[in-house]
Amino acid sequence: MPLEIVTVPCLSDNYAFLAHDAASGDTALIDAPEAGPILSELDARGWRLTHVLLTHHHWDHVDGLADILDRHPAKVVGAAADAHRLPSLDVQVSEGDRFDIGGEPVEVFDVSGHTIGHVAYYMPQSHAVFTADSLMALGCGRLFEGSAEQMWASLSKLAALPDDTLVCSGHEYTQSNARFALTVDPENPALQRRAAEIDAARAAGRPTVPSLLGLEKATNPFLRATDPAIQAHLGMLGADPAQVFAEIRAGKDRF
Repeated sequence: MPLEIVTVPCLSDNYAFLAHDAASGDTALIDAPEAGPILSELDARGWRLTHVLLTHHHWDHVDGLADILDRHPAKVVGAAADAHRLPSLDVQVSEGDRFDIGGEPVEVFDVSGHTIGHVAYYMPQSHAVFTADSLMALGCGRLFEGSAEQMWASLSKLAALPDDTLVCSGHEYTQSNARFALTVDPENPALQRRAAEIDAARAAGRPTVPSLLGLEKATNPFLRATDPAIQAHLGMLGADPAQVFAEIRAGKDRF
């Protein structure tokens, strides 16, 4: 049985996620921006936290951890490559590692770019990938530490997952991402429709995260550096996709 996945809004625009197995009672938290909303959600559902999966070391993904562990002494999992900057880890993982939650395998991807040592967690039976600040809804994380080549390689790994994969990313940035996407892919009808749907959702106070990977591949310019229309729009027809990605990322930084 797939895990039940719950989105938990935190801080001003962060998201954490809970993944729960009803049979075993196992519950994983993916990232810990702040304790209050996460503890409230666990209490409301009567769930016992057994695992915390950290994606990277930035404060808005880890600051709530200590208070959460005071109430739920869960096993903390994070990247071996980032262990020196993460809270104390019970389990250190790297690209290609696997572990189980509630009998479901969890696969680890190195998605460095936003930071070095950023990881994503893929749950194939639940058709979900937890990407935090690597692949985001209509966007990707700013390159604070890694190179454009690294991030393009990371996004390409994620893009190879099945289209029905739910992309559980870390922030509500989608509306501003859509405005930028339309500047580099203005003739894309799927993007035009999605941008209108996002505006309506945000006007109604609804979240735009998570999103389906198939929709991201059709509309997210950071996954579309091989698309001839985007390349032509940027004056880079036939260029190396990593270079096209770098231009798109630089454009978003200036936007």
